[in-house]
Formats: sequence, C-alpha cells, structure tokens
Amino acid sequence: MANSTNTFIPFTRPSFNQETIDAVAQVLQSGWVTSGPKLAEFEATLSEYFGGRPVRCFANGTATMKIALQVAGIGEGDEVITTPISWVATSNVILSVGAKPVFVDIDPITRNIDLNKVAAAITSKTRAIMPVYLAGLPVDMNQLYGLAKQYKLRVIEDAAQAFGSLWQGKKIGSFGDLVSFSFQANKNLTTIEGGCLVLNNTDEAKLAEKFRLQGLTRHGMDGMDVDVLGGKDNLTDVNAVIGLQQLKQLPSYQARRLALARQYFDAIRAELTSAGLSEFALQLPIENFTDSNWHMFQVVLPLDQLNCDRAQIMTELKDQGIGTGVHYPAITGFTLYKELGYQSSNTPIAERVGRSILTLPLFPGMADADIGRIAGELVQILKKHHKN
Repeated sequence: MANSTNTFIPFTRPSFNQETIDAVAQVLQSGWVTSGPKLAEFEATLSEYFGGRPVRCFANGTATMKIALQVAGIGEGDEVITTPISWVATSNVILSVGAKPVFVDIDPITRNIDLNKVAAAITSKTRAIMPVYLAGLPVDMNQLYGLAKQYKLRVIEDAAQAFGSLWQGKKIGSFGDLVSFSFQANKNLTTIEGGCLVLNNTDEAKLAEKFRLQGLTRHGMDGMDVDVLGGKDNLTDVNAVIGLQQLKQLPSYQARRLALARQYFDAIRAELTSAGLSEFALQLPIENFTDSNWHMFQVVLPLDQLNCDRAQIMTELKDQGIGTGVHYPAITGFTLYKELGYQSSNTPIAERVGRSILTLPLFPGMADADIGRIAGELVQILKKHHKN
C-alpha cells in the first residue's frame, strides 16, 4: 500500500513555466502550428548553441539517428558498432536502413561502450561507430575519434541523453561528426517529443531536410521535386517554441540537476553507513561533475547480495511513493535480436548491468528533502533483502 503521508515522486517530470505556456498559446493563436517560423528560429538558436554548426530538428530522436545513418550513406550490408545498453531505437534504426548492429560490451564503471574493445569488432564491412552517452556521460571523445580516424569510420553520436554535456570544456555536439539529440519528455531539454541532428556542412543539412519530408525539394513559387525516399519526420512550431523556452531555462535546470546528484552521493553513503551496510556493493555512478549533464542518477544493484530481484525493489519503492525506471535491459536479450542470432552471453557485462541497473528520481523540480527520503527508503529496502 502506498505511503499516504508523502507525495509520490516520479523518476522524472518535465518543467514548464508560465512563459512557456504563454508562448505555446501564442503559436496556437497565430494560425501557423506546423513547421514554420518558430522551427526556423529554434534551429538557428541551436546552431548558435553548437558554435555555428548546421542543425536540423525532427519529430523525435529516433528519426534523427535514422536520418544520420542515411546522410552517412550507410545501408544494406554495412556494419555499425554500438552498445547493447541503450534504448532499443539505437539498434533498430541500424536495422531499418538494412545495416547490421555489432554490439560491443560496456565498461562496468561508466556503463558506456568499452572503446578498448571496439577495434576487435571492426571488419571490412564496418562503416560507423554509434556510441551512446548513458545518463549524459560522454565516452572518451579523444579515443572515440582516434579510432574513427584510424579505421576511416563515420561517427554517429547517440547523444539523446547528453544535451548540455561537455567534453574538456566543449559542448557535446559542438564538434565531431554527426550528433543526434532527443527532446523527448524526460530529457534535460524537452519539446515534448522531438530531436535534432547536428551536421557537418550545408550539403548534409540539405540532404537531411529531404529525408525529413518525403524527399521533397521546393524551388520557385510552385516547383517541387523528389529524388530520394524520405519520411514524415518534421517538428512543429508548437514543439519548437517549447524548445526555445527550455533553452532559456537550461542553465538553471543543469545547475539543479548537478546539485541534486551531489546530494544523492552524500545521502546514500550516509544511509548505508547508518544501516551497517558500508561493505554492501551498491554501485553508484561516476562522480563526474565536469562533463555529465546528470540526465539520470542510476545505481547498479548487487543482486548476488540480495534475496530478491530488481522488480521487487522497484515495487517496494513504489509502495513508499517513489517511482523508478530501468535504463536499460540489454538489447541482445530482446526476442527480435535473439531471433537474429544475437546472444547476451557475448556481452556479459551489459547482460549483468541490464538486469541490475536502477534509475532513481532526478529532475529540477525535486526538493532537497526528496533525496534524503529516497536514499533512506532505498537503503532500508536493501537492508531488508540483504543476504546475511
């Protein structure tokens, strides 16, 4: 039974101020609600944010990745190296263009693709690397692009969770190859649904525009042509104006996330000590307060030290009014991928982490007291199920 004395804390919740609500109302009243002037303004503002690189927006962060693959010319018979710990869209888009995902195991500490294992997975068919920045933590970008240069590969960064993240002081997306971001509802910057793709030049941007809207090119007052097969993946002005407002608030959002993450480390460690569980092998994330945007705060449960599974922990936290999430089970364990011949045993670290990773609530609207409450409830549940 839920704890009636405490308000339910979801694992995430978007933040919209009155200025954003008013801006949406103005777009609705303008009569132009689909892709139009606000989208153009949003793309231009994003381009400025990323140091002048071309940016195009799309209906979602799945379309951005698929179109990145298409822009890079990746298709039938090609291989793309990626991670098994991601939202399944990462590998689904590779399949959707006729290419083959090649899964490389993760680093157990960062939970990102282990770049030290990438070279062994490269074949004559490898065309690209698609890293994922889990919870907003980038990989070693110097090593990533060193591999790409050495083996002449494209890089398509699945930076869905990394808007606002940095590498050596530079914004993710302001450098590199093709960089894909998601603006889905739980992201640090949201347009409710949406995403953007950062490209290298205007030719790539024009090609992305074609893929975005049925392969269409307009010229003159009434001229149209279609020379590639595109989809229907444009972002509306309603979504775009939300993004413009979110950009204004992003610095304060980021600062709040960082502060809450710091509190989590202190609170969980204090609760473990108080409960006599100092030696309990609960894995906290890397304490990176320079590069990560702290999109999520994730712990890895030591299931071998517990007499229950992750689902039980999540259920008991929910009963106490605390929502949690799973980001992510290993993609190789899904039926589709098993039927394609993938085996989770080939990426054992990802398989273990996928069974035991747990996302705790983290969003700007949380109160400081929420962190203490979550840490306390989590540790008490872990103590209850700790094998003696």
